[in-house]
Amino acid sequence: MYQFNYHKPATLDEATALYKEADDPIYLSGGQTLIPTMKQRLAAPTDVIDLAGIDGLSGITVSGGVVQIGAFTRHAQVAESEAVRSAIPALADLAGQIGDGQVRNRGTMGGSVANSDPAADYPAAVVGLGATVHTDQRDIAGDDFFKDLFETALQPAEIITSIDFPVPTRAAYQKFPNPASRYAVVGVLIADFDGTIRVGVTGAGPCAFRACSIEDVLNENLDPDALDGVEVPDAGFNNDLHASAEYRAHLVKIMAKRAVVQLG
Repeated sequence: MYQFNYHKPATLDEATALYKEADDPIYLSGGQTLIPTMKQRLAAPTDVIDLAGIDGLSGITVSGGVVQIGAFTRHAQVAESEAVRSAIPALADLAGQIGDGQVRNRGTMGGSVANSDPAADYPAAVVGLGATVHTDQRDIAGDDFFKDLFETALQPAEIITSIDFPVPTRAAYQKFPNPASRYAVVGVLIADFDGTIRVGVTGAGPCAFRACSIEDVLNENLDPDALDGVEVPDAGFNNDLHASAEYRAHLVKIMAKRAVVQLG
């Protein structure tokens, strides 16, 4: 790990001011990606700005058909929340499948979404549930948030404060996990909003996306067998030691079918 300046601001304004004044700064949330990356000297920020000292960035509320989760809320809190389990059981189930106990008790929702790891779980929910990402500057629709590999709509110095998830009629999340890391080789979240189906996919491509071809079929016939004839193109899909692009395309359809079955 290279030398860096450490800051722990008490307010959002202080955090953004520190960011704008530094040469090559980075925000620290749960640190589940950043710390290992820095330890391997794959990242060398001049300044690390720890957001843990800022009040009001964690917590879960359910109101008006929306589950709002603070950006600093830990994965374990989402997984164990009775409010989340009652409103969107699939979201709690998704959070419970992230990594292991240590990761779930340190990692944060905002950190995961802002990082946009191609194999992270939450992005499938942000896209699949049509979430709204709130920052210290604006609101960003979930469909517009993820741009590319580790790239989002966030501007420099912008901080996620909370995420709103509309409550669906029902939803299900299915993933094919890497046996070591538990990252999603492919993960698919299907949400039913009073007969309108949304499908969010993670793990397959550089970032999370909606599977529109699968949505079209399921909006006509919400049956797993209806997906048999769907072709999932693998162009642009991830191709690495964990799975080929072709295999990931196959998994998208398989996980989607399992999610439909889980919907009941």
